[in-house]
Amino acid sequence: MADDSADIADAIFAATIALHEQTRRDLGRLLAAAEIMGDALRRRRRLLVFGNGGSAADAQHVAAELVGRFTRERAALPAIALTTDTSTMTAVANDYSYERVFARQVEALGEPGDVAFGISTSGSSANVVAALEVARRRGLKTIALTGRDGGTIGATADIHVNVPHESAARVQEVHRTLLHVLCELVERTVTSGR
Repeated sequence: MADDSADIADAIFAATIALHEQTRRDLGRLLAAAEIMGDALRRRRRLLVFGNGGSAADAQHVAAELVGRFTRERAALPAIALTTDTSTMTAVANDYSYERVFARQVEALGEPGDVAFGISTSGSSANVVAALEVARRRGLKTIALTGRDGGTIGATADIHVNVPHESAARVQEVHRTLLHVLCELVERTVTSGR
C-alpha cells in the first residue's frame, strides 16, 4: 500500500511539474493579461473576477491579494470577486437563472475601462461566458484563464490564457501559479508609477 501511495504521489508531482513547464514556454498572453490588469488598476478602474467551484475560490484569492497585498506595501486595489455575495448570487439565480449570476453583477458594477476576468478549468461554464459577453458589450477588457482547449470562454475573451490539460486538478495547480505571477506583475506595475 505504501509503495502504491508513493507512486501515485510521485506521478501527481511529475504531471503538475510537466504542465507548469509546458505553460511556462508561452508567457505572451499571461504578460498581456498582467499589463491590462495593472494598467486598469493603476488608473483606479475595477477588476471583476469570477468562476465556479475551485475557480470561485481562485477568484476570491486574487481579489484578496489585490485589495490587501501580495508581497509589497501599497494602496489597496479595486478588485471584486463576484462569487462572494451569496444574497445577490442566489437572488439572480432564483429570479433569472444560474447562467446570469455573474453577468448581472457585471451589468451593475462594470464600466468602460474596467477588466472582467473569468476563470474556468473546463472553458465551458455558461455563466462565465455570459458575463464576458456582457463585459465586452459594456466596454470592459476581458481576460479568460482556462483549462482543456479553452472552449467557448477562451474564444469570448480579449486575452485567453490557457492551461491545456484535461485534469481539473492539474489545471487548478497551474492556475494558482499563474494567478500569483499576475499578482506579482500587477503590484510591480502599480508601484512603479509608470
